[in-house]
Amino acid sequence: MRDWIAKDFGWKLVSLFLAVAIWLTVHKIYEEPKSPAGAAAVSTVTFDHLPVLIVSTAADVHNFRVNPTTVKVTASGPAAVMARLQASELRAVVDLTDIESARDLSRLVNLSAPPRVTLISVEPSRVDVVPPPKP
Repeated sequence: MRDWIAKDFGWKLVSLFLAVAIWLTVHKIYEEPKSPAGAAAVSTVTFDHLPVLIVSTAADVHNFRVNPTTVKVTASGPAAVMARLQASELRAVVDLTDIESARDLSRLVNLSAPPRVTLISVEPSRVDVVPPPKP
């Protein structure tokens, strides 16, 4: 039994050291993204006065107006992404492609954002459509 431990003791010690070093390295790589510090790296940004864009097909889009013309958008995401986020990367759109009657003049504001950005809220969520004046 003593021969089993003492024989090539130096190699066994080096092997044990390398095994522990490899285990610690792999453990650190796989545990780092799950740490609470990664969760704290979420940031929230609010953009006031984001313009509302109008989308239309057949009608002249220049004659339609929306009230209000701007909205307040709150978005969140990783702190590094949110630090570089510009208001021009967010889109607030009102779709008027299927507007048919004067009774249907309130529309939802649709939002789009870049990848890794989560849209939290838009105020107001609906806008009133002002039709063109009749000649």
